[in-house]
Amino acid sequence: MSDEKEMQVTENLANMEAEQIDEEVKSNPEAPEDHDDDDDDDNVEDPVKKEKAIGKKIVPGILYLGHIPPRLRPSHVRTMLGAYGEIGRIFLQPEDKIVKRKKKKAGSRARNFTEGWVEFRDKRVAKRVAASLHNTPVGLKKRSRFSDDLWCIKYLHKFFWCHLSERLAYEQTVRQQRLRTEISQAKRETNFYLANVEKSQKLDKLRKKKEKRGESMTEKTWDFTQRRTEDEIRQSRLRKQAMSKKSLQKAQEKARVIEEKAQSNVSLLAKIFNSSTERS
Repeated sequence: MSDEKEMQVTENLANMEAEQIDEEVKSNPEAPEDHDDDDDDDNVEDPVKKEKAIGKKIVPGILYLGHIPPRLRPSHVRTMLGAYGEIGRIFLQPEDKIVKRKKKKAGSRARNFTEGWVEFRDKRVAKRVAASLHNTPVGLKKRSRFSDDLWCIKYLHKFFWCHLSERLAYEQTVRQQRLRTEISQAKRETNFYLANVEKSQKLDKLRKKKEKRGESMTEKTWDFTQRRTEDEIRQSRLRKQAMSKKSLQKAQEKARVIEEKAQSNVSLLAKIFNSSTERS
């Protein structure tokens, strides 16, 4: 009986140990196992996994649209170019205010754009789009209203969206400065005009007072010489040239007279000497 009891105790202990081992395995599912399959997967080259492992940044690329057809909106550009890749920001330059005013006077309220910039998330996609869509029709279908227009696309190398925002901010500041200068100039002109009006009114009052008293008012005259016009300058040059020609002619005539006198004197001397030799 003692032997049978000892055998039962040993069997119970073995069962308890086996149950503890099973519970530990269940509680630690990340236990080391055979990694033959993982080693085989690491040897396979996956470019996406490599980029994620290296940590490469996807650099955005910007396209420049030189021509935008009428009635083309940013939503149309996004739907047309979004089929080729992921698009970020879009900016289309609207027409000038002067053109808008002229159109309003003519009766049309259509808003058109002159040029635009489109940002792609990946610059490689932007390069492909610029190379493939340049000088191709905007509308693929014949019935579309943009079928007669062509894309004018150029990829901007080393150009980022911050450059565009800086350029737009610079143009806005320049426009504001120009408006300020124009406003200040207009104010100066109006102030000068009003000051002259006040002076003229004062002078009229003084003139009337002196006329009542019987005194004569001496008016100031402008002491300045007006600049000559181009016609007057040209005429004065022609006169000088004519005078110079006349002086040359007079000098030539004087030289001829002197030469003739010299020749006559030479002939007289020759006659005198010739007669003296004959007598001897």
